[in-house]
Amino acid sequence: MVEIFFKTVPFFALIGLGYWAGYTRFFTEEATAYLTKFVFYFALTAMLFRFSANLSLEDVWDPNLVAGYLAGTMAVYLIATLVGYLRKLDVATTAVEAQCAAIGNVGFLGVPMLTLLMGEAAIGPVMMALAVDLIVFSSLIVILITGSRDGRLNFGIFRTVGLGLIKNPMIVAIVVGLMWSFFDLPIPAPANEFLAILGAAATPGALFAIGASLATKSAERLHIAGWLTFCKLGLHPLFVAIGVLYLFPADPYFAAVIIAAAALPVAGNVYILAQHYGVAPHRVSAAILVSTAISILTVSGIIAMVAPG
Repeated sequence: MVEIFFKTVPFFALIGLGYWAGYTRFFTEEATAYLTKFVFYFALTAMLFRFSANLSLEDVWDPNLVAGYLAGTMAVYLIATLVGYLRKLDVATTAVEAQCAAIGNVGFLGVPMLTLLMGEAAIGPVMMALAVDLIVFSSLIVILITGSRDGRLNFGIFRTVGLGLIKNPMIVAIVVGLMWSFFDLPIPAPANEFLAILGAAATPGALFAIGASLATKSAERLHIAGWLTFCKLGLHPLFVAIGVLYLFPADPYFAAVIIAAAALPVAGNVYILAQHYGVAPHRVSAAILVSTAISILTVSGIIAMVAPG
């Protein structure tokens, strides 16, 4: 574990550097927003396309891995939903808390970190987890919040969800990359070099942006943040492990990667959704802050437990 911890330290050090820059206002909120936009629309998209263009669909789509990850994630989602119901929260707030409990920072933290820590072969399972999170659970929260406000489901909700998926550059990059691979299209050398250079900016850019954005997060409602952090860093990897190791046994290496992906802290895009819909943004920001800080220790511990060899 100590060896893996030291390997993860540089990643979290970059997050810490970003936090310092944001906290001291050396990096303003506007600067952070633009850096995040650059990573989201350009650097990370280039990285995902280049990776997926060199993969086959079989490298990403493993029925057992998908079923195990989905079952484990849904179990945690339902536990958080039940606890929210028992606390008499409204549907929208419950949906936001469940999203915090089950959705990790796979895009900005998982893609760059796990591929370097666990090998480039990890990109397939990581992209699969990212796709499930974006397609299933990001759609679900929009449906629940919008449906609870309208009092019913209507076609407009599904249109909003569909457009959101089509406009998400990470989904587009993965799909186009896999199609590129399926048709066995070559990537011209200059284009490949361009994508490699641009994609290389994803890791430091994403980690710095995570830290800078954390500097603007509040630490209110710490008891709720503690509960959601326990769900995300403890229950989520546990239930995903049960899913991919026992319920739907998958390849040991891929199972290890997907369990490590489940151990990542609360995703930043949950805050974006909460802020957009005006539903409990402060408790989400606290959950992101607390879970990211604690994950410095827990992520390396879980990778040490599950990594083959």
